[in-house]
Amino acid sequence: MQFMETSIFLLFASAFFLVVNSSEPPFNDDVLGLVVLKSGLIDPQKSLSSWNEDDISPCNWVGVKCDHISNRVSELNLDNFSLSGHIGRSILRLQFLEVVSISNNNFSGEINSVFGGFGSLRVLDLSNNGFFGEIPDEIFRQCRVLREISVAGNDLSGLIPYSITSCASLVKVNVSFNRLSGGLPYGIGGLSGLESVDLSGNLFEGEIPRGLESLYNLEYVDFSGNNFSGWLPENIGNCLMLKYVDFSNNGLFGYLPKSLQKLGSCSSLRLRGNLFSGELPDWIGDLKSLTTLDLSMNSFSGQVPDSFGKLQLLNELNLSNNQFVGSLPESLASCYNLMELDVSKNHLTGNFPSWIFELAVKSISLSGNKFVGKIEYPPLTSMAASFQNLRFLDLSSNALSGEIGYVVGNLSKLEYLNMSKNYFEGPVPTSISQLNSTLVLDLSDNRLNGTIPFEIGRAASVMDLRLAHNFFTGEIPLDIQNCSYLTNLDLSWNNLTGPIPSGFADLTYLQNVDLSFNHFTGSLPRVFTNLSHLIVFNVSHNNLEGELPVGGFFNTIPLSSVTGNPSLCGSVVNQSCSAVHPKPIVLNPNAPDSGNSALSSNTRHNRIILSISSLVAIGAAVFIALGVVIVTILNMHARASMMNAAAALAFSGGDDYSPSHGTEANYGKLVMFSGSTDFAAGTQALLNKDCELGRGGFGAVYRAELQDGRFVAIKKLNVSCLIKGEEDFGKEVKTLGSIKHPNLVKLEGYYWTSSLQLLISEYVSGGSLYSHLHERQFETCLSWQHRFNIILEIAKGLAHLHRLKIIHYNMKSSNILIDCSGEAKVGDFGLARLLPTLDRYILSSKIQSAMGYMAPEFACQTVKITEKCDVYGFGVLTLEIVTGKKPVEYMEDDVMVLCDMVRGALEKGRAEECVDSKLIGNFVVEEVIPVIKLGLICASQVPSTRPDMEEVIRILELIHNPSEVQEELE
Repeated sequence: MQFMETSIFLLFASAFFLVVNSSEPPFNDDVLGLVVLKSGLIDPQKSLSSWNEDDISPCNWVGVKCDHISNRVSELNLDNFSLSGHIGRSILRLQFLEVVSISNNNFSGEINSVFGGFGSLRVLDLSNNGFFGEIPDEIFRQCRVLREISVAGNDLSGLIPYSITSCASLVKVNVSFNRLSGGLPYGIGGLSGLESVDLSGNLFEGEIPRGLESLYNLEYVDFSGNNFSGWLPENIGNCLMLKYVDFSNNGLFGYLPKSLQKLGSCSSLRLRGNLFSGELPDWIGDLKSLTTLDLSMNSFSGQVPDSFGKLQLLNELNLSNNQFVGSLPESLASCYNLMELDVSKNHLTGNFPSWIFELAVKSISLSGNKFVGKIEYPPLTSMAASFQNLRFLDLSSNALSGEIGYVVGNLSKLEYLNMSKNYFEGPVPTSISQLNSTLVLDLSDNRLNGTIPFEIGRAASVMDLRLAHNFFTGEIPLDIQNCSYLTNLDLSWNNLTGPIPSGFADLTYLQNVDLSFNHFTGSLPRVFTNLSHLIVFNVSHNNLEGELPVGGFFNTIPLSSVTGNPSLCGSVVNQSCSAVHPKPIVLNPNAPDSGNSALSSNTRHNRIILSISSLVAIGAAVFIALGVVIVTILNMHARASMMNAAAALAFSGGDDYSPSHGTEANYGKLVMFSGSTDFAAGTQALLNKDCELGRGGFGAVYRAELQDGRFVAIKKLNVSCLIKGEEDFGKEVKTLGSIKHPNLVKLEGYYWTSSLQLLISEYVSGGSLYSHLHERQFETCLSWQHRFNIILEIAKGLAHLHRLKIIHYNMKSSNILIDCSGEAKVGDFGLARLLPTLDRYILSSKIQSAMGYMAPEFACQTVKITEKCDVYGFGVLTLEIVTGKKPVEYMEDDVMVLCDMVRGALEKGRAEECVDSKLIGNFVVEEVIPVIKLGLICASQVPSTRPDMEEVIRILELIHNPSEVQEELE
């Protein structure tokens, strides 16, 4: 690369000499430097097309800014251009360069020390690329004017160079989300101009340096997600300018230093996930600029200070997972701007704090405490703001009593309502019909009675309905079939009677149904076999009778799901059903002409039957014959299309602009983003059945060899529901082809005709993760360390997609490929972009083909599909890797749902038993348990409770210190 760059430079230098000695005005060093720089870059989107070597000045080029006085290049901003390649020494020709920003690209390799050769550089931003290795010491050797540096979101390791302490002009340092380790350089406190320091998401350790206290200009400090230990610096409050403080998810302990009281300008204080203890001091109320206070997941004790009421700008208060006692102070009612309140999992007591409903909060969690008494709703006039804003309400696991109250129906925008594990009684209010935005409704484990109101069918968005362990009577209301997005339904342990409505068959998204321990009668409707997503259907311990449905899920329904119904019959319960005979025909002897007339009538009847039977038989024969003809024609057409496609692939050109030989109607268009386009085996083996690697929702995948010896994978897409136009198809595929990351399968090209589309990607030789986990073809077992690395690599690939605002939609083990070095690569990403619209039914049937990975929000049209659906699939995938079990497994007498099985084992303290038996004696418990917990958190039913993938990476990096991870996840 060095030799090539030198050659290119000499070539352009010669051209420069000729221009200088001609009558034309010369171009300057900036043009020469940038043109040579461009020659070393890969620019898939042609973002640098305006960089023309014939121009005299580069000041009008994309991404280039010049000083208006000297007319020399002062800024180079190439953010979000999907660039990769090599940045060489030619950039040093830009002698007046002050700003270099190449963030959110695909650069990889080690950071070139050439960036340290600029004496005039003020800003250097290399964030969100794929750089690895150590931060070069040379970057900070000539940093006399360097003010900002960011290398965030890469894969850097090692220490922060000590030379950074000589950069006296530094104002902002961001090295977040890498794998940097060790302690901070001694002397960091000498950088008195520092205003912002972000070290989050790394592996830093040791105590927080005392020199931090002398950074009097510091406004932003984020040390979260590391391994720091010890006390907070006693005099940290001397940094009077601090506005944002985050030391979350470390191993810090002790009391809060009193000097924090001085931070009157601080708006955000986050100390989550540490080992802080003691009572909260009253002086916290003096931090009147606070908008966010997060002290969750520590060991704080005592009462919640009454002084919190002074924090009238407070927007978010999180005190969960501590040891607070007493009642919540009523002074919090003065926090008029409070939007999120979480005090769950403490030891709080007293009556339900009704003043909460007087605030405009969006999220309230009081679960896991000891609140008692009835919910006293204030007048509607004073709670209107709250009822308009509230999205999340969790009152579970307390000792609340009384009736739920009709007023709850006014929570019209509520998405999550959990009042389970209390002592509520009385009927479910009919106003529940007004909860038309609610996704999760959990009233289980109470003392509710009466009938289930038919109005529940108007809560049409409900996906998860839990009414188990109550005293409900009567029949299941037929209106429940109007909840068309219902995924989970639990009515077990009640006194319900009557038949199970056949309308359940219309609830096509149903996955888990538990109707056990009731008094249902009648038979199970046969139409239930149409419920294609069923995982659990438990009707045990009822009074059902008749034959079990045959087909679909019911062919393998476990015995435990139907036991306790003595009159049920079928192969599952090992009880044969009595034969059903048609009733005999009884002739009326008193009818006129009862002899020959009756015989004649019967004869005519038989002739009619024979006539109809004959017609049906003839019609069926004709239909079959036509079908054979049609299928034959289609097969011939398909073979012709494939032959034309293969011919096109063999003869067409090698880049975006190479013309195809022949007409497009006959051959189509082949586009390869780089490399050879000639296939070694010619056209014969291109889409050969013998070369098929597998099939998925979008089509079959084949292996083919190029003439340069490389193998590629070719996906033959199913054309139905895909973008039909070549321009739109090409645009979307080129976007996907520009994505490059070590943990993503690279898309190398495509082929298009109106009837056939192919995607060409790199061939990953190590097979799929599914094969390694579940098939016998791989003799060696994945070690625990290898599995952990795979989980982390999947997370990194997925996080990179999310940074680019691309949702994968189809996270499953068969879409994770293992290369020859054992590294994981995420494949089949972004294929939903080839659909004309984001139709959930198509996604469910075409993309989410594997049972168990689909996020529950796919079932609800009113819920926005976000990156959190990928997080759900990642959570299931994580559990699959740890346990070696599929997300759903059908056994002889049971159905195993992986998430439920692992969660149940964890609650019983037996999570170790879930680990793949192949790893027994060869895994680290302190690592496995936090990974299991992380998987369960990611696979939460509620999207808002799942972490984003950047946070997942940070947690995985922390796994190497089990004690801190335990605090993070418990």
